[in-house]
Amino acid sequence: MDSDTLEAFQSELTCSICMNCFLDPVTIDCGHSFCRPCLSLCWEEGQTPRSCPECRGIAESPDFQTNIVLKRLASLARQSRADHDHSSEEQICVTHQEAKGLFCEADQTLLCGPCSEHPEHTAHSHRPINRAAEESREKLLNRMDYLWGMREKVQLILTQEAKKAWSFKKFVALRKEMIKLEYQRMHPVLQGEEQLHLEALEQEANEICHQLKESVFRMSQYRESLKETYGELTELCHKPDMELLQPLALTYIDVICYRTDLVEMQKPQSVNPELTCWPVTGILDTLNNFRVDNVLHQKMSFHNVSLSEDNTSLIFGDDDHGVSRKLQGGESFVAWGARAFTSGRHYWEADVTQSFNWILGVCKNILTSDTSISIDSEEAFLLFSVNVNDHYSLFTNTRPSVQYVKRPLGRIGVFLDYDNGAVSFYDVFRSSLIYSFLPSSISSPLKPFLCLRSP
Repeated sequence: MDSDTLEAFQSELTCSICMNCFLDPVTIDCGHSFCRPCLSLCWEEGQTPRSCPECRGIAESPDFQTNIVLKRLASLARQSRADHDHSSEEQICVTHQEAKGLFCEADQTLLCGPCSEHPEHTAHSHRPINRAAEESREKLLNRMDYLWGMREKVQLILTQEAKKAWSFKKFVALRKEMIKLEYQRMHPVLQGEEQLHLEALEQEANEICHQLKESVFRMSQYRESLKETYGELTELCHKPDMELLQPLALTYIDVICYRTDLVEMQKPQSVNPELTCWPVTGILDTLNNFRVDNVLHQKMSFHNVSLSEDNTSLIFGDDDHGVSRKLQGGESFVAWGARAFTSGRHYWEADVTQSFNWILGVCKNILTSDTSISIDSEEAFLLFSVNVNDHYSLFTNTRPSVQYVKRPLGRIGVFLDYDNGAVSFYDVFRSSLIYSFLPSSISSPLKPFLCLRSP
């Protein structure tokens, strides 16, 4: 192949981002091709929508398969360039004045033909330089895929940590209002305790907010270190065959591979914000003045529990009604009140000791059939215990939905103040408030509800 043809051939196989031969090439929607690492680093900066770096055409999907034909041609282009450069001084064997075309696996050195037949090398495995270099690049690309996958996982965690910090601040502000309302129900002698409670909450919340801020900072640093290592590997992959197989480069590759093996161990742990459940003096004595027993009369068992995508309804049983999100757990025991409350104050307790997944509270409508029941949560006040990432957390059906307090392990008290439009949940063992739906206007009869789900 003459020099002009070789130059044209290599030009067609050059990435317009890095101006090197394609490395793990991908072809995007508009038809242009780029190195996968170059495109990943280019698009990672957050441009939305993602556009072609060359023609600015919109790429509908960020996931592309390796263009195998281009990958083979790029390998041939690198080989042609190496063959064309064989006359360079560093590629000529000083002893035999022949081009070094073989790579000795045992000694990790470059050899000419006569050197490979020397007694000290005859027992070793030899491969053409271009093949050894391509295998080394493939090894690096595999490491880069792993690094980029780790970086995407860290980005997901980083996003969750940032959202968690925002949600936690909103929750603390709401919890302050809940605590103030609790103490308003109590005798004025507890005003001092209320102030101490609020001050303790403020101090603990500030500490957790600081931990979340530090977590976001550590995650960001870790994510950038992954990007830096990924960039180093990209530069290594683009080195000429001879340079890539030099002892110093091979040693550096081993060091980089060892570093990538440690990335999982070095990953910062996310923060699980959880406020202390401070007891409220005399709260249970006050609530027991409104005690009602045996409020759950009607009972059924189901295997499926589903929550609608917009969180507006719960389905128990086999009737989907477009519900697509199945909640974890096995068989579910469901119980609800035969009569509804339309006025007054009412307090009752539910034992959740034997269940990690549960739902309880009060709701407006419970539609039943022989095989299923459905709850319209448009006017419902529900508290959930749900397994999220192997951690049981509390949620409500209103925002902010996540409750950053310890999950109760025994009995839960439910207090309905119908006339003031408020529903509260209490950890009976700790004599503490879990959550209060702040006063609102209630216009419909409300029935007690409980669902216990087996693991």
